Formats: sequence, C-alpha cells, structure tokens
Amino acid sequence: MTTLEAVRGITGGVDTHRDVHVAAALDPLGGVLATESFPADAAGYQALLKWLETFGDVTKVGVEGTGSYGSGLASYLCRSGVEVIEVDRPDRQKRRRSGKSDPLDAVEAARAAQSGRATGSPKSKDGAVEAIRVLVVAKRSARQARVKALIQMRHLGFTAPEQLRCRFKGLTVPAMVGEGIKLRPTRSGDPVMSATKASLSSLAHRISALDDELAELDERIEALLVKTVPDLLDLFGVGPDTAAALVMAAGDNPERLYSEAAWAHLCGASPIPKGSGKSSGRVKVHDGGDRQANSALWRIVMVRIAHDPKTKIYFERRVKEGKTKPEVIRILKRYVAREVYRYLPRG
Repeated sequence: MTTLEAVRGITGGVDTHRDVHVAAALDPLGGVLATESFPADAAGYQALLKWLETFGDVTKVGVEGTGSYGSGLASYLCRSGVEVIEVDRPDRQKRRRSGKSDPLDAVEAARAAQSGRATGSPKSKDGAVEAIRVLVVAKRSARQARVKALIQMRHLGFTAPEQLRCRFKGLTVPAMVGEGIKLRPTRSGDPVMSATKASLSSLAHRISALDDELAELDERIEALLVKTVPDLLDLFGVGPDTAAALVMAAGDNPERLYSEAAWAHLCGASPIPKGSGKSSGRVKVHDGGDRQANSALWRIVMVRIAHDPKTKIYFERRVKEGKTKPEVIRILKRYVAREVYRYLPRG
C-alpha cells in the first residue's frame, strides 16, 4: 500500500521596509523553518511567495505595515489567493526581552498570525476610498501650509514699519490676503520697507493659490463621496470632512469589520472594561483606534448637541441624572458609530 504524505501547512511572516522585506516560514507547530530577505518590488514579491511555497502549502501570511511599506506585498499576496493577516509591531516589553532584528520581527509576525493573536484583514486599497484617502493627504498638507502662511503674514504685519502696520491692522483674513496681493516692492531707500512688502506679497499670493488648490481638492473629494456614500452625507452633522475620515477608516473592503461593535472599537468609541477584584462593571474611554475617525465622531456629536433638538434634550437629561459631560459625549459617540456603520461602503 502506498502512503501519501500530507502537504504541511506553512505560516509566513514578513517584516516590511522601504527597500527590503524580511520573511520567515513556520511549520504547523510554530517551529522556525527559515528566514530570508527579498527586494521590495514586484519581482521580490513573487520570489518571496515562491520561497514560502517550497516549504509546503502556504495557509496565511502575517504582514507588518500593510498600510505603508507592506502595501504592495499585501496586495500581491491577496491577488495570489493567500490569506493576509495585518500584524501590529511587537510590543516594547517583548522586544526588551527577546531583542530586536528584522528576522525576529518576521518570526513574531508569523507567530501572531498563526496563534490568532492577530486577526485583522488589510485594507484592499483598490477603490474609491483609496482615491479619497490620497486626495485627503494633499488637502491636509495644503491646509497646514495655508495656516502656517497666514500666521507668518499676520506676524509680519505686527512688526512691519508703521505705514504698513497701520494698513494691515484689524483686517480679516480675506481682507489681509487681498491687501497683500496689491503690494508691490518699492525701490525706495528703506530696505526694510521694500523687503517687508515683498514678503507680505509672496505670502498673500501663496495663500491665494492654496485657497484655489483646496477648493479643487474639496470638489474632487465631495464628488467621490457622493458617488460612494451618498446616504452617509445625509446624516445630521456629517459633512465632507467627517465622512471622508470615516470611510477612510473603514477602507474599500469594510466587510473585514464583522460587526458594528468592531467598527466602534476601530473608531475608539467603544467602552473598555475597567473592573478588578474589588470592583466590577466599571468602564473607561477607549483611547486607541483610528484617531481621525474618533475625531470625526466627536465633531458630529458636537454639531448635534449644538443644533439637534433631540440630542440637546438627551444630553441635558443624562447630565441631570448624574453623568458627566465627557461620559455623555462618549455614549453619543458610540450611538453615532452604530448609526454610521449602516452606511459604510460595501464593495
């Protein structure tokens, strides 16, 4: 009788970097079979998968940094039919005990995927949500540059020669920018006056250009949101910025969020147990999760407390019952997270 040896299942782990990815292969019992380095490019992704397959049937691969350096590798493995597990970096306590190196991190990523300690699926980054994300990156950069230029322009106006200081004193932001655009550096004998005019004019033109850039980016982002999550924008207190932050947290494949409770946990809006041997039933605010999504939920709650009559009544009633304002806000954030979950994109 011929005996056929079953193909053993292999679990991979990858520590990702900009130029090189380090991979590790584990047998079904968690033993380390080998570690190897591969270039962080298309040929390297293919070589890494073939290397893992030489040890057996690849069941799953734990990858660090699926949202940054590991994005390309994660996409390639998913297209190849391999289950990819998103792995956080090892905690500092474990690194102090075991040391820090790329092969050790790759082995730890594989063990996290194999043991079930890491269970998250990476974002697919292949749809409208990824398009929104890259536009939001540019928008945030332009907004920060605009704020910085406005601050510099305002302070230059405070310290300018008397003639210019009186001209810019008390102006609103649009008026200050408009006045700065009108300035023309003079060839007078006062070099400070000439240089200050040139600087204010330069900053004013920069702010005007950034305003045009922000308007164009807002138009593109809103068009994608209307196409992707039109019902989400109809919710009270949800604007383009908050909607973009929420769908970015969910990703193009929000089916990886198996419940609305998991979504609330991702947004940092779910209560965390705080009980001990002397007390039970206590909870605390979850300070983890996606902070941009958490901020979006907070802004929605603040708008509703200020302008929605039902939310106002609820807020005042809970405060009278003895709840603190932060506790009521946390409860409302959890409610909004539950409401938003129904309108996330579904692929």
